[in-house]
Amino acid sequence: MKTINDFNFENKKALIRVDFNVPLNEDFEVTDPTRIQAAMPTIIKILEDGGSAVLMSHLGRPKGVQDEFSLRHIVEKVSEVIGVQVKFVADCVGEEVEDAVSAMSLGEVLLLENLRFHPEETKGDTDFAEKLSKLGDIYVNDAFGTAHRAHASTTIVAQFFSERKCFGHLLSKEIISIDKVLKSGEKPITAVLGGSKVSSKITIIENILDTVDHLIIGGGMTYTFIKAKGGQIGDSICEDDKQELALEILEKAKAKDVQIHLPVDVIGADAFDNNATTSVMDVDMIPNGWQGLDAGPRTIENFHKVILQSKTILWNGPLGVFEMETFSKGTIALGNSIAEATENGAFSLVGGGDSVAAVKQFGFGDKVSYVSTGGGAMLESLEGKTLPGIAAIES
Repeated sequence: MKTINDFNFENKKALIRVDFNVPLNEDFEVTDPTRIQAAMPTIIKILEDGGSAVLMSHLGRPKGVQDEFSLRHIVEKVSEVIGVQVKFVADCVGEEVEDAVSAMSLGEVLLLENLRFHPEETKGDTDFAEKLSKLGDIYVNDAFGTAHRAHASTTIVAQFFSERKCFGHLLSKEIISIDKVLKSGEKPITAVLGGSKVSSKITIIENILDTVDHLIIGGGMTYTFIKAKGGQIGDSICEDDKQELALEILEKAKAKDVQIHLPVDVIGADAFDNNATTSVMDVDMIPNGWQGLDAGPRTIENFHKVILQSKTILWNGPLGVFEMETFSKGTIALGNSIAEATENGAFSLVGGGDSVAAVKQFGFGDKVSYVSTGGGAMLESLEGKTLPGIAAIES
């Protein structure tokens, strides 16, 4: 794996694909700079080597040129985070951009305008990628969040750099972290899969059954498994057409000697509401008119014991409707268990939108080993797919 550490950027311009697709408020201020902060080590390494950095990114899903998606809105925040006044150019290809790049001095950082203002970006257009390639001596992909897209700036551009291409710090960390779970992790390995649907996790489950020792299933997809096993789930969320699939997963796990851990009790509620009447009930004895919205106390204790004996942990998906305080206790307890296991020496990887949101909301970010920055890319990696943005650097 060629990383940024394999290159000296002295007197070189690095063309870096970053993921600055950050949330903005109505005043176009960055409300969460996590992705900018994640790219900082790569940018700083290049500048400290004596090089300069040309940054390219997308923002949102614009239809043509739309000012609300202009990356000029984030220039000050990027400057603040990396500690260097960032310059900006109002396009990402063309004569104006090439002139701006030519005029750069060593140690400077230039941010290009939103790549997706050009439809050629998402189409993976070769001519557009070639124009981008003229803007740097070395290509660095540090955008894990878009590594599963075969776009011009994430994949196609790499073919114009031959041996002069590498992964940035962030992307190489992501690859190593996922590899630890899927290939090289210390056993016992435990995967925690939550969220509402079995259907969205089936390919992940099938891919990791050959690797993990324990599979904890929580969240809404619990009830598809429980109903399939003959339990009463009341009004709980359930994919009726996936019950047979749930039973197949249980059989496959048993055949591969993987222990599956399902909730045994839940916090039931008489409405999908933070102020609903709640009661602790057995997961397979939920009466009509009630629905399970969080893990119960015995379940939390059972999961805690499994987590503490684990040496490698993957967490993808919450255990309940954590956005409502009443139903956040299971997810918080799980986070505490993973934090404790990590402190005791386990490797823990958190990935997937809702898990990452929970980790941020409840302050677990610095208590786990690694929090993935790429939702879709992370899920496709766990499904065993080769991501085009990664393959382009490795080829």
